[in-house]
Amino acid sequence: MNKLALVTGAASGLGLEFSRLLAADSYDLILVDLNSDGLEGVRHDIESTFGIGVEVQVADLGKPGAAEAIWAHIWEREIDVLINNAGFGLYGFFAETEWQLEETMLHLHVLTLTRLTKLVLKSMLDNGSGRIMNVSSLAAFQPGPLMSVYYASKAYILSFSEAIANEVKGTGVTVTVLASGWFKTNFQKTTAINSNVEESNAKLHTATAGKVARKAYKAMMAGKTVVVPGFNNRLMSLAPRFIPRKTMTSIIRRIQERLRK
Repeated sequence: MNKLALVTGAASGLGLEFSRLLAADSYDLILVDLNSDGLEGVRHDIESTFGIGVEVQVADLGKPGAAEAIWAHIWEREIDVLINNAGFGLYGFFAETEWQLEETMLHLHVLTLTRLTKLVLKSMLDNGSGRIMNVSSLAAFQPGPLMSVYYASKAYILSFSEAIANEVKGTGVTVTVLASGWFKTNFQKTTAINSNVEESNAKLHTATAGKVARKAYKAMMAGKTVVVPGFNNRLMSLAPRFIPRKTMTSIIRRIQERLRK
């Protein structure tokens, strides 16, 4: 029997690319997303291309109880790979952005990711094997004015993932966290709620989702803890170690303001 992987946010972008990479390695898939039409398209594409089994679950992972609802359908099955990829951004001054959207983001990036990881991790530890990847961001390494809640939530994912990666060392289970920079995906569209961020690809040198996914997938399979694709991104991730935090925050503010114009 094929091994089994669970991918959230699988209807597009990185989630789609991770799903295709797993399918190419003969993993059966459980794909989760809010976009039902997108999920069905991904299922048809992957089943016809790779000939593996694909299940889809349409779920709003930004709502309370989402992780438990997913787990209720899969708890009797052995999950070999979990990729917590689902996420979205929100641009604007914190005093002006919508709390409902920020609350949904925090449920998605923090509570659902943490709960789903906990549920799957226990089973993996019992089996003595498994791989988990949590998708964070280059934003995790410093505060982010004009995207304050997004940056803070991604910092949580980075810290949480590094900590549990250390806890499971030597168990046969590995935890990887992807901290990517900007790349070409639907993320810019979801972030453009309060700005014209979708045009930012013309202002930043961005990789494709496929390229980022391949590097992250290779790192996960090698059992690496933190992966930051791209030389410039790696430099940016190190900058807060050498630049005063207040100065770094001001730099990020200027970058964010450029994206708004």
